[in-house]
Amino acid sequence: MSTGTLYGIGVGPGDPELVTVKATRILGRVDVVFAASSTRNDASLAAQIVSPYLGNGIPVRLLGFPMTRESRCLKAAWRENGRQVLDVLKNGKDAAFVTLGDPTTYSTFGYTSGVIREEAPEVRIEVVPGITSYQAATAATGCSLAEAEESFTVVSGALGAERLRKVIHHTDNVVILKVYRNFKEIRETLDELGLGSQAVLVSRCGLEGEEITYDLKNYPDKTPPYLSLLLVKKKGRA
Repeated sequence: MSTGTLYGIGVGPGDPELVTVKATRILGRVDVVFAASSTRNDASLAAQIVSPYLGNGIPVRLLGFPMTRESRCLKAAWRENGRQVLDVLKNGKDAAFVTLGDPTTYSTFGYTSGVIREEAPEVRIEVVPGITSYQAATAATGCSLAEAEESFTVVSGALGAERLRKVIHHTDNVVILKVYRNFKEIRETLDELGLGSQAVLVSRCGLEGEEITYDLKNYPDKTPPYLSLLLVKKKGRA
């Protein structure tokens, strides 16, 4: 029996209308859909986004990814999740792994597909790109992320402002993802660099409760929602 194909599908930042035509076509015919969720709950925003596009009776299976930085725990979860997907593929069934944004950008899909490539290199894996959160956020603000010879750098704020400090002098504009946990430190760093007024905070882009704050002095002293990012333009306010 030949193995099935795994499709890594980016479903965009939240608005179901931003799911691509190619993604909807594949989601309507695969045998199983996998989606990542926290081990603390059984919810998946990616699964909710694609629910209108699933074929009749297609099961959705959640894969638990622990919210921890403990390497051993993470690697064990990645391997277990990869093997769950592989079990389906080895039975000749096609499967889709749906992920917020794009599968190649800070996505749990990379960990799962890595396990499958290691354990079963014969399995066909196809990536269907999706609109990233920062593309949707830039569109929502009505500004350009980069023009002419400008550069931009995408960094994670999961560990604080360290990455921001390293890249800020070597790029024109910066996108900071995963800012919610260390927002206070990142905000203070931007103020120190004189960029607080040139930063835009976008929260829950494309979802109910979307919020856009121009100039961080206008944002209250609180932690923003989990789905939040910052757009920073060094040469003028976004």
